[in-house]
Amino acid sequence: MDFIIGTTNKAKLRACEEVLKEYYPQAEITGRSVSSDVSDQPFGDEETQEGALNRARKASDSGENAVGIGLEGGVRLINDQLYICNWGALHLPDGTEFTAAGAQILLPVEIAREVQSGKELGPVVEDYFSKKNIRHNEGAIGILTNGAVSRTDLFAHVLQLLIGQWQYSL
Repeated sequence: MDFIIGTTNKAKLRACEEVLKEYYPQAEITGRSVSSDVSDQPFGDEETQEGALNRARKASDSGENAVGIGLEGGVRLINDQLYICNWGALHLPDGTEFTAAGAQILLPVEIAREVQSGKELGPVVEDYFSKKNIRHNEGAIGILTNGAVSRTDLFAHVLQLLIGQWQYSL
């Protein structure tokens, strides 16, 4: 079975490799750069989910009889407070789709203010904590949970939800 992941982001690819190899040991897993067709910083569950779906569809369409997976990170407002949100989508060659969302945590006020002014979360967190390449490593969630949950962990959980739904449907 071929899986094409709609990204070249290392943290997302690690998550997919970990989970997919557990369920499908013979799987061929390929990362491919595809556009999410949403904002660089998705805002709200709807836009973040749309980005994941767009990535999954484009990934699936880029291979022959391939399962496409899209993972998208964003932010959302709840009661005037900004939270991290994450969505995943799985697109089967026959057009069947599954979506799932991940854990959400409150962003510190200083970081939320910057993101709400139009900046992307990743660079804001990198500047705030003087770190580099967090998107490919621990992610904002890893820093803001003091390493308890990494970006890879977060997306691995979303992918488990997607695989579970798919297997339930069979």
